[in-house]
Amino acid sequence: MLTTHSIGLAEAERVIAAAIAKAKEINVPQNIAVVDAFGHLVAFGRMDGAKFLSIDIATAKAVTAAGARKATADILPATQPGQPGFGIQNLNNGRFTTLGGGIPLVSGDEVVGAVGVSSGSVAEDLVVAQAAADAFHLSE
Repeated sequence: MLTTHSIGLAEAERVIAAAIAKAKEINVPQNIAVVDAFGHLVAFGRMDGAKFLSIDIATAKAVTAAGARKATADILPATQPGQPGFGIQNLNNGRFTTLGGGIPLVSGDEVVGAVGVSSGSVAEDLVVAQAAADAFHLSE
């Protein structure tokens, strides 16, 4: 029998709180999605002023990071034209993205969920997502 672990609501809310704190610090309202190890939404936060078009992007970043078990920004190089992963962004009904801002949440050696952040530039999304992931790892 296979036993797996996933992030719970309390941990997801702490991740979102850390993301919001960082987003306020850099003055960029964000959408923050936290999914479990299977890509199911556990919690979502949308700051006042965050772009509504970025809601689905934040969720796609989290789903991709959980499913690929790596940061979305780390997937990008392999998906460029001429590379072996070119075209993968068209899979999973548009819920796979290589835009930076999706980071897996790891406990021990197991991915237990992921966070996805969107509404700023990719660089801003990465900063906020990393703060969220760091908060998760500190709380373990």
